[in-house]
Formats: sequence, C-alpha cells, structure tokens
Amino acid sequence: MKENVLLILGAGPGISLSTAKKFGKKGFKIALVSRRIDALQKYEEELQSEGIVAKGFPGDVSSEESLKAAIESVIKEYGKIDVLLYNAAAGRPGKPTTLSMDDLIKDFKISVAGALTSVKEVTAYMENGTILLTGGGLALYPYVDYASLAIGKAGIRSLAYSLHQELSAKGIYVGTLTIKGFVKEGTYYSAENIAETFYNMYETKKEVEVIFEEK
Repeated sequence: MKENVLLILGAGPGISLSTAKKFGKKGFKIALVSRRIDALQKYEEELQSEGIVAKGFPGDVSSEESLKAAIESVIKEYGKIDVLLYNAAAGRPGKPTTLSMDDLIKDFKISVAGALTSVKEVTAYMENGTILLTGGGLALYPYVDYASLAIGKAGIRSLAYSLHQELSAKGIYVGTLTIKGFVKEGTYYSAENIAETFYNMYETKKEVEVIFEEK
C-alpha cells in the first residue's frame, strides 16, 4: 500500500481525529499540528493503537512564524505532503457591533489567514496534491450571535474557490466541505461521516465545494 502523508492543521478530537483515522486506515502517515503538546501526544497514542503511523508537531496557526516552523518540521520528517486538511477556526460569540477590531482580526487569522499561510508553505512539497478546507453553513447563512465565526467561514469558502482557480493548473485539487449543521456523534453530522466525505473528496477531486447536509 502506497504511503502518503496527510497533514492536519488544527488537530482536535472531533473532525480532525476522525479524518486522521479514515486516511490512516487507507495507508496514510498522519502529521498533526496543534498548540497543545499533551493533546498531540494523546492523539498520537490513539492513532498508533489502531496501527496508524502518526506524529504530532506543536504549532500555533494564529502565528505565521510558529505555523511555518511546524510545517517545516513535518517536511523534514516526511519529505512531502500529499493532503492538507485545514480544520482550524475561531469565532468568539457576539453580535457584529459587540466585536472589537482586534478580536475580529485574531479570529480571522485562525480561520482564514492561517489556511493561506499553510497552503503557501505546503504546495512546494506537493505533487498532484489535495487541499481540504473545513467550511460551515454560516458562510451561506450568517447568524447574528456568531458574527465572527460566520465571517471566518465566508472567508474560507472564498479562499477555497480562488485557490482552486489558481492551483488546479498546477495539478493541485482544492475543495471545501460546507457543513450545514452542528457536529454531533450519533447523527448525520457525526465526525465519522464528515471524515468519510473528506476522503471521498480526496478520491474524486471534482467539486470545489461539497455541501454536507441531511436531506
């Protein structure tokens, strides 16, 4: 089985870990980036217990310097990246007029700017690679009490479309999964179902945007 490398930025216990397991069981080596070293160790152990090659790399997606250093460490370890999943997002609750400029910019750095930095860093190490961006229904239907998160999801959606236009000529597929619901185990919106859809996007490499919603 060919050993490809999946890099997950914004590693966490839900979508990220389930996607790591899905790709890992298909023969991928998994690189995880998160700020918390203790959490990374826990994810490593859980994945390794299922026979998946996985390693954590500490990094902060809100810091360009930290993010670049983490990705550089991944490249040194594996030499390439075949699939990038950007699953980081931030959005403190609040109506638009309650947000300060600094708060909005901090959230945007995590939700969108970090994704762009990541893409710019990994594309040089991709050959016919795949970039997957976690989107959300708030990009299509903003909700007043989550204005910052809605702006972030609208930004990641726009970024996905523009990156697709730019990078498809280089043989790199860019896709965003717009999740129109709250992630919850035991429902259609389970992390496992989302991971399955991400893997299908990787395999088919067709649509720029896949709408994930229960019919």
